[in-house]
Amino acid sequence: MGISGPGKRREPNYRIGRNLMSLIDEIRQELREVVFGRVGIADGIIPPLLFVGTNALWGVVVASVVGLGSAIGITIWRLLKGRRIRFAVAGLLGTAIAVSFAVLSRSAEGFFLPGIVSSTGTTLLILVSIAVRRPFVAWTSALTRGWPLSWYWHPQVRPAYSRTSWLWAVFFGGRTLIQWRLYGDEETATLALVRVVMGWPALLLLLIATYVLGRRWLTQLGGPSVEEFKAGEDPPWKGQQRGF
Repeated sequence: MGISGPGKRREPNYRIGRNLMSLIDEIRQELREVVFGRVGIADGIIPPLLFVGTNALWGVVVASVVGLGSAIGITIWRLLKGRRIRFAVAGLLGTAIAVSFAVLSRSAEGFFLPGIVSSTGTTLLILVSIAVRRPFVAWTSALTRGWPLSWYWHPQVRPAYSRTSWLWAVFFGGRTLIQWRLYGDEETATLALVRVVMGWPALLLLLIATYVLGRRWLTQLGGPSVEEFKAGEDPPWKGQQRGF
């Protein structure tokens, strides 16, 4: 009796720890498949850092050459390694546009203007998608996973994606406001730091929060899983067990 009592008390803690480890492993696999398998973090970090550092020493023209050269170098490196270069090419084009703005405006702040405008547009797009009941996060999930769009619009599925889309609206809206303020104050170095910190590091946290909260909300809504929806099964449903 003395042995079984403590054992029973430890069981809930063991179960919580096991569930937590399972969740961490699930998130790790999701990030590896959805994010790291498709994009390269270096593409969004190295060019702006080199641009700002070079601009402080030799001016905007040399900084533009170095920033663009680094983006080209990353693309070539991925090509030689046999890795996917679609997103590297997209990053190269983005850097080329940023460099063009910097050279034409003859100011280092111009390098960051396309990204700020893009972030502004993304924020507005997210808000519009929520308003028309076709949440932004649902579109990004469908493009990534290939699940049928009609599943996302199910009344017991869509609210989870609307709620997570609000997380994205707050994130992109806050980042946009901060960058516009720094751009107006011509704080180039701080602008570069914000772009890096609020780029992939912050975006990864957003993706983790989206996944964890989204899965919880899906479970609470009690809607069908993708497979149950495609098969036309009637409730009660088991619900989506993995992925968001």
